[in-house]
Amino acid sequence: MGNKYATSVWLNGKILTVDDEFSIAEALVVKNDYLIYVGDNETARKFISPETEVFDLEGKTVLPGLMESHTHFSWLSNSLTEIDGLFKSKENILDQLREKVAKAEKGEWIQGRGWNQDNWDEKVFPTKFDLDEVAPDNPVVMIRADYHSYWVNSAALKIGGIDKDTKAVDGGEIIRFDDGEPTGVLIDKAGEAVTKHVPPYQGEKFQEALRLGQKHLASYGFSGVMDAGASSDEIAAFKQFADNGELDIRLYVYAKEGDTAREYYKKGAEIGLYGNKMTIRGVKFFTDGAIGSRGAAMVEDYADDPGNKGLFMYTDEQFYNEVREARLNGFQISAHAIGDAAVEQVVNTFKKVLDELPDENNRWRIEHFQTITKQTLSDTVKYKFIPSMQFTHCTSDVGPARKRYGEGERLERSYRWRDVLDAGLHIAEGSDAPVEYVNPYHGFYAGVARKNRAGEPADGGYPGQCLTREEVIRAATIWSAEAQFEEHIRGSLEIGKFADFAVIDKDLLTCNVEDIKDIQALRTVVGGKTIFEREAE
Repeated sequence: MGNKYATSVWLNGKILTVDDEFSIAEALVVKNDYLIYVGDNETARKFISPETEVFDLEGKTVLPGLMESHTHFSWLSNSLTEIDGLFKSKENILDQLREKVAKAEKGEWIQGRGWNQDNWDEKVFPTKFDLDEVAPDNPVVMIRADYHSYWVNSAALKIGGIDKDTKAVDGGEIIRFDDGEPTGVLIDKAGEAVTKHVPPYQGEKFQEALRLGQKHLASYGFSGVMDAGASSDEIAAFKQFADNGELDIRLYVYAKEGDTAREYYKKGAEIGLYGNKMTIRGVKFFTDGAIGSRGAAMVEDYADDPGNKGLFMYTDEQFYNEVREARLNGFQISAHAIGDAAVEQVVNTFKKVLDELPDENNRWRIEHFQTITKQTLSDTVKYKFIPSMQFTHCTSDVGPARKRYGEGERLERSYRWRDVLDAGLHIAEGSDAPVEYVNPYHGFYAGVARKNRAGEPADGGYPGQCLTREEVIRAATIWSAEAQFEEHIRGSLEIGKFADFAVIDKDLLTCNVEDIKDIQALRTVVGGKTIFEREAE
């Protein structure tokens, strides 16, 4: 086959290139992993040889391969094998636990994820007794939807050495009854006393989970995933997955703070492994908790818990030393910050380190960037930090946020997508799965309508912060690529970039806004290779 001929040609589509002009093309021409032509059908046909595979898109809409810009690949994968509590009632979760107990050996750990008391009829934290009744002989640990709280039973508390005399560690809280006994809910670092005893996913069990996770992601049109803080063991499992020839999507991995980060400081960043399927070049820090468990660090007290301002994971000095060490070792930095006090700590620390050790192209990220002030936004613009935001967090938090923040100015400073874009920044959008469903079309709908999947709140909740359809698409493609130093190879459908794209069943630009959340991916292509295909439903 001559140099001008294609591996595959894709005709008759509505192809949203997401180039600078957001131009729309009819056809794509692929040679091996790359796009060699994007434009009209007539020209594209000139690249066809007898060996070329030709596809008729039949007018379907094509997006650049979606980039999940904040998720936890291993957690998401593992969650597909565990009790699923996401948006489930307490009764449903306990029913699932009964099924697990019936199949488990005595003393075997049982895990689950996704519970959220704000979705239950009785909107209060659960207790160990709920779990004890169903699983008296198995230690149980259930991670809250925000991944900042743990619901455990008495067996797990005993293994973790937690009783009425146990003091909480810095950055953690043990929820207690009036007599001082632990209730079975542990906040942030307090949970580590239990979770350190849970056998890790490893070997073939972990590899099978990764297969499930990759298939799940591909089914939505994702060509790539940013993993927001992986341990050394998790990274080793990702590499084994790739060594086995099973890695189809592209992974952009941040090393977890602490031991994993320091391991990478010694070995250096790893960029473009496995034919640009995996890169490890950043470090992820957690600076506070989450709103739902009142762990997000706030300047003022929580409206529904006077005297509580949340939790910092680092003192200012500790965080400065961590960031400075990462900067000296040449790593991109990502920091979780939800509360306004945590965002201030991150922004001020980032500024301080960069004033000492300048880097004009730092692309340091603030994950969530949820409760901000005019000053933190202004400084973020000045230093070119990247706000990594999750549109569904706003719509899932619509009830709890009003309680935690209280009505008024602080609530108005939260989830400020329009203000962020109008200030000249680009949002890197993700779901934080498995904290939320990974479905990107839920995120697109939340970004455009500022409503949850039930259409609430009816007024969109500060609708002036809504985004356009083009903007939410950019946030999940080219702007996410920018956040990974990869806008030259992916994020849009342009000549010379990877042939990563998704074919979807509705026209995202013109369909009824309420239909956005129900869009399905029909085909996902990475490097010219189809990794997922479904019939229209």
